Amino acid sequence: MNPLHEKQKTVLPPVLGQYLTYLRDTRRLATLTLVSYEHDLATLVRFTVQKHPDDSRTPDDLLRQLQTSDIRYFIARLHGSGLSGRSLARMLSVWRGFYRYLIRYHHHGDDPCQSVRVPKSAQKLPNALSPDEAAQLLTFKPTDPLATRDLAMFELFYGSGLRLAELASLQPANIDFNQGMARITGKGSKTRLVPIGKQALQALQAWLPIRAAMLPPGETALFLSQQGRRIHTRTIALRLKQRALLQGLDNNVHPHALRHSFASHLLQSSSDLRAVQEMLGHSSIRSTQVYTHLDFQHLTKIYDQAHPRAKKKGGK
Repeated sequence: MNPLHEKQKTVLPPVLGQYLTYLRDTRRLATLTLVSYEHDLATLVRFTVQKHPDDSRTPDDLLRQLQTSDIRYFIARLHGSGLSGRSLARMLSVWRGFYRYLIRYHHHGDDPCQSVRVPKSAQKLPNALSPDEAAQLLTFKPTDPLATRDLAMFELFYGSGLRLAELASLQPANIDFNQGMARITGKGSKTRLVPIGKQALQALQAWLPIRAAMLPPGETALFLSQQGRRIHTRTIALRLKQRALLQGLDNNVHPHALRHSFASHLLQSSSDLRAVQEMLGHSSIRSTQVYTHLDFQHLTKIYDQAHPRAKKKGGK
């Protein structure tokens, strides 16, 4: 059976439970990040147990005694099951973090993941709307409270380049209307300041009175569901897809497309890669550089359409 598709939840050994507690309490990782870590560590446990089905050692001991050859075998099986190089690299990074934790806090010897490399996948460029498509998506007049909320969400999404989880976690206290800035808590609980455009500020100001009328006691979320609770990320994605269809966009517009569009459109009018990196909250400039490829694609398209030497001649 493919361990990636097992329905039964894997019971994590005590040492992994301790590691996840460390990540939550000491490293202060976000809840969604912890869920992802738990999934990747559970995969490691399943592979380990399946490779040693008749072994009398506990899963804790098996994990501590894995060799580099074991990790390479696991990666090969995952790759064979269809996981991309990017997914494999993320999973291997989680496993490395666990062994670094063992070495530091449990006097473990070596990291069996240290010299393991993952197969490279072809780089897939993110989908992005054109500036005209972004304008088409956001040019609508709200006719009900939820549409007013949606316009504020999507304007902020596109205007500030937020991640989906960052948008859902916002509180009014994070918005400085005087300065036109938002304080965002991103991956690894890192905070950054991002500018808010005029259109987004206006949409937010239209939403806040409606929010106040819907707000139940104890709720602090900026964006609320119809029931008055913090809106779920799945609801945001669904509302965005529905709005795109209503606005006549054929593309399957997903939340990250707005973040991609934000970055791509900034780089089309500015070459300040470092500033875009800061606004996106990327820890590495390499993550931001993918958008230079989008910019290049845009310029190539314009060249092909406009330059006389780029036009194909008809006939012989």
